Amino acid sequence: MASFNKVILIGNMTADPELKQTAAGISVCSFSIAVNRRFAKPEQGQQNVDFINIVTWRQSAEFVSRYFKKGNPILVCGQLQTRSWTDNQGQKRYATEVVADEVSFVSSAAQGGVAPQAGGVTYTPDAYGAPTFNNTGSATFEELPSDGDLPF
Repeated sequence: MASFNKVILIGNMTADPELKQTAAGISVCSFSIAVNRRFAKPEQGQQNVDFINIVTWRQSAEFVSRYFKKGNPILVCGQLQTRSWTDNQGQKRYATEVVADEVSFVSSAAQGGVAPQAGGVTYTPDAYGAPTFNNTGSATFEELPSDGDLPF
């Protein structure tokens, strides 16, 4: 049977990320994000929030620790993972977290985010401008005799 494990989240950092190094010198960053639930009960007056633990490794870990801080919005793509261990008192402990493969900015610096930009200048390609229409009659279209010849 096939399986699929993909998590995509957008939320706000609940604290500054914590960057550490393994004994082998690999960077690992742990942080949590607050994600608003999609549906809120109006009578409660506030939206419910889930707090989700995230772990990212290597370059992604260094990226998060360098450019994100408490309160910043962040996009996280990864896999849900559960792990277990026995603590010092002999109790079995469990942790469920997202192991992030990709992390990204959600907003630009102009919108209050922390995305670095060269000299504060933003670039918008011409392709994103309004479309133009030229009605000079120079277009050549082939006239079809009738729809009766079509097989459908």
